Amino acid sequence: METRAHIPTAHASRYLQQLCKHWSHRFDVTFTPVVGRIPFAEDRACTLEADADGLKLTLVTPDAETNTRMQGVVFDHLKRFAFREELVAPVWS
Repeated sequence: METRAHIPTAHASRYLQQLCKHWSHRFDVTFTPVVGRIPFAEDRACTLEADADGLKLTLVTPDAETNTRMQGVVFDHLKRFAFREELVAPVWS
């Protein structure tokens, strides 16, 4: 299952790098200032893309239940790094 979301922020690249560095201690994360990939497991991963409009997230999981759970995990971690601003909760589609 694949879902996508867009989070408007002027600090997309900073958050992308912080999230990737955070999870790089547990997973084989790859990233640049504009794109990152976090492979949480063999069957689930999150791709992040930063641009001037915000942070785009693509989440791939084996099923809807896992996808919903992982959406919460990713956004909760993002909110921790973005504590200086009020992020709009993403609409996943």
